[in-house]
Amino acid sequence: MSVPPETSERAEPSRSVGENALHLLTVALARAWQALLWERLWPVLATIAVGAGIFLTVSWAGFWVLLPPIGRIIGLALFGFILLASLIPALWLQLPRTADALRRLDHTSGLDHRPATAITDRLATRADDPVADALWRAHLARAAEVARNLRAGWPRPHLAARDPYAIRALVLLAVVTTFFMAEGERMKRITAAFDWTGMIAPRLYRVDAWVTPPAYTGRPPVLLPGIRHDQPAPGETAAISVPTGSELVVRATGLRSIDLALTGGLVEEVNDPPAGVAPGSIERRFRIGDHGSISVRGLPAGSVSWGFRAVSDHTPVITHTRDPQIVGRSSLSLSYRIEDDYGVVSAEARFTHQPESALEGAPAPRPLVAPPDFSLALPQARTRTGVGQTTKDLNEHPWAGATVTIVLAARDEAGNEGTSAPLEILLPERPFTKPPARALIEQRRILAFDAHAREHISRALAALMLAPEHFTPEPAVYLGLRTVATRLKLAKTDDDLRSVIDYLWEIAVLIEDGTISDAERELRAAQDALRQALERGANEDEIRRLTDKLRQALDRFMQALAEQLRRDGTTDARPLDRNARIIRPQDLKNMLDRIENLARSGSRDAARRLLDELQAMLDGLSRKRQARGDPNSGDMDGMLDELGRMIQEQQRLRDRTYRQGRDSQGERRNRDPQQDMNERERRNFGNLQQNQENLRRQLERMLEQLQRQGQGGAEDSDDRGIGREAGEALGRAEQAMRDAEGALGEGDADNAVEGQGRALRNLRSGAQSLAESMGDGSGNEPGEPGGPQAEAAERTDPLGRPVRSREYGDDFTVKVPDEIDVQRARRVLEELRRRLGEPDRPRLELDYLERLLRGF
Repeated sequence: MSVPPETSERAEPSRSVGENALHLLTVALARAWQALLWERLWPVLATIAVGAGIFLTVSWAGFWVLLPPIGRIIGLALFGFILLASLIPALWLQLPRTADALRRLDHTSGLDHRPATAITDRLATRADDPVADALWRAHLARAAEVARNLRAGWPRPHLAARDPYAIRALVLLAVVTTFFMAEGERMKRITAAFDWTGMIAPRLYRVDAWVTPPAYTGRPPVLLPGIRHDQPAPGETAAISVPTGSELVVRATGLRSIDLALTGGLVEEVNDPPAGVAPGSIERRFRIGDHGSISVRGLPAGSVSWGFRAVSDHTPVITHTRDPQIVGRSSLSLSYRIEDDYGVVSAEARFTHQPESALEGAPAPRPLVAPPDFSLALPQARTRTGVGQTTKDLNEHPWAGATVTIVLAARDEAGNEGTSAPLEILLPERPFTKPPARALIEQRRILAFDAHAREHISRALAALMLAPEHFTPEPAVYLGLRTVATRLKLAKTDDDLRSVIDYLWEIAVLIEDGTISDAERELRAAQDALRQALERGANEDEIRRLTDKLRQALDRFMQALAEQLRRDGTTDARPLDRNARIIRPQDLKNMLDRIENLARSGSRDAARRLLDELQAMLDGLSRKRQARGDPNSGDMDGMLDELGRMIQEQQRLRDRTYRQGRDSQGERRNRDPQQDMNERERRNFGNLQQNQENLRRQLERMLEQLQRQGQGGAEDSDDRGIGREAGEALGRAEQAMRDAEGALGEGDADNAVEGQGRALRNLRSGAQSLAESMGDGSGNEPGEPGGPQAEAAERTDPLGRPVRSREYGDDFTVKVPDEIDVQRARRVLEELRRRLGEPDRPRLELDYLERLLRGF
């Protein structure tokens, strides 16, 4: 059965009408599904919102602030239970299905025959039945006509049935009210619910840090602001200045790890775990090489940052306080000033020699002997600023008598070295009066500076042996010259040449001194041994042993000296005047006893100075002994005796002039001041004038004799300085005598006494210079009795301890603790830090330990 044409024509519009109905159904169906979802979800959200509103109301009302910690915990637990209970319906919440949405559309729209469901239905019979198909299309067309009237309706969650008392409205009202009540403190009142301090024990921890400067700086450790569990972190702190090379230690207690951030010149040291760290503590060490900072992060109390400014160690400064001086016979005395920021630990004197220009084609000089460099004594163990003095005997060194350049060098413990300005000096040497001895010493010095000069030395030795009956009448001396010439000829190595240099010295001393040189050499060796022991701080037993050895050497030297005097048939000359001092053997022994007592009491510097004075006195004896071998010594002794008599005569003449002036003033008071002197006064002043003139003429003759002697022995005069300083002083004395002579002629006693006083002072000064130049040893040279150093050494307090004075270069700086004191202080600091890192100790004790460390 075929479908009629008109039926087919009406079927096309029916299909089109069905598609529009499906679109309308889809839109309505989505609205219905959303309404169903809101009806199921809103009761759950409302319950949660009511619980949150009650919590906000309680918080903003200040309820948590009034409750103790236990009450806050209970309240939070109750609200937590309410929250969990309100979330239980959400677990059973199901999304609406399409069928549920269709039913809601049919029910809400109120239309007959379920149009929404009908549109979505399908034909249950076969699709090839035209009758059924026509009926189905008619059914869809009717449903499509009513699809425009489908309504999803508003959601109806039925909260009134769930909350018949409108509690939700009361909660909303309370939230709004308390919101305005807690203005400015809303978050604070909410977080108060979670403040359970006192109920839950906090995690105990602390982070400490300190900076330990290098030991040589002498500066104490610096304690940095730390972090504690019960205090807020200090944050970024101001940078502190520390010496370069300081060690930074960061120690954490009660933490499993520590987060550190480094910037700048901080380098971590990887070493074994240090001893003394409490179990459970973390310690990390860093070396501060330049400016930088370190930060501790990630701690509950906050973070802290420490900044550092590295201060570099300055180079030491050492300068001469005065030009090098010759002390005694051949000792070099150096006075110097040392300055450093942290202290000098060593100093030395360095010498260089500039050889003379060699001839063209000649080999360069090859020195055999090292320069006589020696260590300098420091005013204290680590000298920051102070004045020091060192005396070194260069008697036997081959460089003695040469022109050299001296440089003083000072070094601190960090290795920095500072030097003084170069200074050209003439090294002191022992004076030899006998020509063969002087010639040997000169050749010895030439060989020491140049090994290539051995041929020249050989020719000089051969020249000395040409006429042994004139130059070397003693067989021992001649055999010694022959031996040294042979050894020089057979020398193959530099060591052989150095042995020749030493042997030349022995032959020269033998020619000059004879057998006494052995005793003198032993005495000098004992002095050097005691001086070195004092400089290195030897114990009392060693000081006592070396002092006894020096006593024995001194006794043997004095015996040998006395034996030589008896053999030569000479005696000691009497002192120049009553102000001079006689050196007796007992004086030397008393000085040794005093040196030992000073060293035993800890005054090592005073003991060294006294030892230098003893050496200067013995050098004076040696110079006096050598002066007797000088051909001109007899004339000089005569001049000294004559000067002594002139000094005494000038003193008596001055006393007479003073008495005459006093008597003349008494007589003038009893007569007219306009009258001249009477006859008796003129006669007395005339006698005084004549005596003064005779004394002046006597001094003029002495000056002429001294001038002739200086011209006749120019070489000796230059070497020994005879006549120059003495002549100047005596010339001033002669002029003062002329002035006094003129004043006496006019009857002016006051000016005459003044001129005679000047003449007396210059006479004594000239006699002093003459005695020193010829080695008399009676003058007040540095280190001898009556000299400045003797006065400094003799100044003591009532307990016998030496009194220091700036006049003699003593240092007044604060004494730096020695190594034992520094180590003890560091052990105490480490023990305090270890106890501070133990959190089990009482809080009162920990606070006390922290105050100790901050004030250390």
